Amino acid sequence: MNTATFPTGRKIETTTVHPVDEVLPLPSLATYGLQHVLAFYAGAVLVPILVANALGLSTEQLIHLINADLFTCGIASLIQSVGIGPKIGVRLPLLQGVTFTAVSPMIAIGIAAGGGTDGLLSIYGSVIVAGLATFFVAPWFAKLVRFFPPVVTGTVILVIGIALLPVAANDVVEGLGPNAIQNPVLARNLAYAMGTLLLIVAVQRIFRGFLGTIAVLIGLVAGTLVAWLLGDAHFEAVADAPLVGFTTPFYFGIPTFSLMAIISMCVVMLITMVETTGDVYAAGAIVGKPIAGGDIARAVRADGLATTIGGVLNSFPYTCFAENVGLVRMTGVRSRWVVAAAGVIMIVLGSLPKAAAIVAGIPHPVLGGAALAMFAAVAVVGIQTLARVDFDDHRNGVIVGTSLGLAMLCTAQPFVAGAVPAWLSILFGSGITLGALSAIVLNALFMHVGNGTEPRSERLQHHQPQDG
Repeated sequence: MNTATFPTGRKIETTTVHPVDEVLPLPSLATYGLQHVLAFYAGAVLVPILVANALGLSTEQLIHLINADLFTCGIASLIQSVGIGPKIGVRLPLLQGVTFTAVSPMIAIGIAAGGGTDGLLSIYGSVIVAGLATFFVAPWFAKLVRFFPPVVTGTVILVIGIALLPVAANDVVEGLGPNAIQNPVLARNLAYAMGTLLLIVAVQRIFRGFLGTIAVLIGLVAGTLVAWLLGDAHFEAVADAPLVGFTTPFYFGIPTFSLMAIISMCVVMLITMVETTGDVYAAGAIVGKPIAGGDIARAVRADGLATTIGGVLNSFPYTCFAENVGLVRMTGVRSRWVVAAAGVIMIVLGSLPKAAAIVAGIPHPVLGGAALAMFAAVAVVGIQTLARVDFDDHRNGVIVGTSLGLAMLCTAQPFVAGAVPAWLSILFGSGITLGALSAIVLNALFMHVGNGTEPRSERLQHHQPQDG
């Protein structure tokens, strides 16, 4: 609260609004929100596509899954960015999407239940229970924040950015899947991606103000337009898609509940909580807001509530999307209401299949070119966080180096998950998962167990009041 004195001598109190809480004009909210949606769209629809293909679902069922996913993504993003009461939602510009960590476990659960609709119902039962468990365990998880000093959070954020880059690369070359090396690579696809990336960089270099902050949106629109003029962007699905379509609770039937499926999904959500913690710290560093244990609790509660809603509305587990954290850094637009606007747009897209089909027409190489910049921006936030770490203490070097190495092992060679027992495959199936858990465990062993003591600078940083 500030005091302003006018020439008349009258004093009034004025409130300084943090950029995170600033409500921008409606045209800016809509434009920035659309940019977030376009940057996020490919990742948003990938999970339902992978699950539907693995379970042998029909095209009609797949379309419903995609619409349900978009609709629930919008709700989840509103819960996280706007919040519900004092305890739910971290109120940062964090866009929510279905976590990739859940893909392999969900496919395994669905196939074990017989595939098809029966497989979906088993997945939804486990998602609902795991979401509720996440919601209620959030305060206890947040109390572990002292185990997340900069050496851990910086490593997790760096790993997230680096491990996601192959996903962008796969889009660039229109690969058959993240586990396959595309050969040959079409020069046309590479040109679309490089053209989009170069345009984004050029806009950021040449323009200031509003135009500079929508560089990604300009790149995506321009890249798609060029591809359409050359016959490589197709929008035939728009004509076939219905104008209006809503997802309804338990559209595929009443969920079924399997103990092993529930345990597996709870493990997924534990890993998701770690990823969310890294994303919250990254967003806090970008927007200039210190993060305390209470913030982590609110973010995790929002994940749990959104995941439970996802199970009811025919979708999947939710977490913060790192690519949109990178977009916040690139644009410098810190308002959480931009993400809220993106949430509203996604709810509309999830209710208007024709509108969703238009966005779906963006060519993958164009999306990949933009994603390269956004994922790399996430990695840069990790590097900035690690810059505060004392690497003269050799323990910090061991923690970062080992975790980064393990993360790259699973990222560069995804099939290593097949060499370990099934119960370990969830850890080795994701570089983000293995790298994050490695950083947490090694920090606990080196800094908190036995004679290990946390470096004084990091100890002081984390011994702050928390509003759990």
